[in-house]
Amino acid sequence: MFEYEMHQMRAAELSREAAHRRLVGEARRNRAAARRSARDEAEGQVSASAWKSRFTRAA
Repeated sequence: MFEYEMHQMRAAELSREAAHRRLVGEARRNRAAARRSARDEAEGQVSASAWKSRFTRAA
């Protein structure tokens, strides 16, 4: 009976740890997505055709 209770406690501990890791991963993904969107909004996208028409080709 003692081994079963220990197994139940370990299973619960592993379940809590897995939930914590999922939460940490989700927070990291959200933070990275926020940085990407902030970076894109601040500077904007540059299309290739826009800069090619402004400069001549080097010799």
